[in-house]
Amino acid sequence: MLELKNIYKYYNPGTVNEMCLFENYNLTVKDGEFVSVVGSNGSGKTSMLNIICGSIPVEDGKILLDGKDITNEKEYKRNRKIGRVYQNPAFGTCPSMTILENMSLADHKGKCFGLQRGVSKKRAEYYRELLKPLNLGLEDKMQVKVGSLSGGQRQAMALLMSTMTPIEFLILDEHTAALDPKTAEIIMELTGKIVKEKKLTAIMVTHNLRYAVEYGDRILMMHQGQNVMDCGGAEKAAVSIDDILAKFNEISIECGN
Repeated sequence: MLELKNIYKYYNPGTVNEMCLFENYNLTVKDGEFVSVVGSNGSGKTSMLNIICGSIPVEDGKILLDGKDITNEKEYKRNRKIGRVYQNPAFGTCPSMTILENMSLADHKGKCFGLQRGVSKKRAEYYRELLKPLNLGLEDKMQVKVGSLSGGQRQAMALLMSTMTPIEFLILDEHTAALDPKTAEIIMELTGKIVKEKKLTAIMVTHNLRYAVEYGDRILMMHQGQNVMDCGGAEKAAVSIDDILAKFNEISIECGN
């Protein structure tokens, strides 16, 4: 279980541009939940993910993962239990290395490197078997540099690589936003399959309201660092795109837009 307790986050503290994004912010995500997060730009969605992953610090509050306080734990240590896929497909892979080399790197995440070869030929067949279900032909391009692949192919690899080692939590940061509609559908289907098969706890930030409605078992809407909608179970199943749009319009009117 993940818990954010009484989180305070300021940007540009001590300057004329100081802004308080989170003030006494709280969020609990239970084991096995798949949470879809929506909200306007600047609502705090990505900052919330960065706080969970340890990419940015907080001024006050606690972050608990399975009851353990990880508030001051370094990002690389959190990555042993948390996998993350970014909006930009280039962030999750190394373009100058081959598919085989990228897969090998992901395979060794969190492990100690000795003097043995970084790429094991014995594992190559295992990597091919992992890539085959993607139906993108990547299993036949093991020696191809990842930088020459399409955005969709790279994002599929990034998603697969982020979950190769045993993790408990998957963070999806608008991971279909940079893809064309057809490829985005493929990546979303793959996402749903991986989360279900590996029984992961997941948080997905998305601007695609249909994905927010169709995927996951809980939907969260954020606005100005607050949760303004939080629906799970049967309540979430009853939520439609029109319901979300109505909430957006309500917030817009309240803000004078």
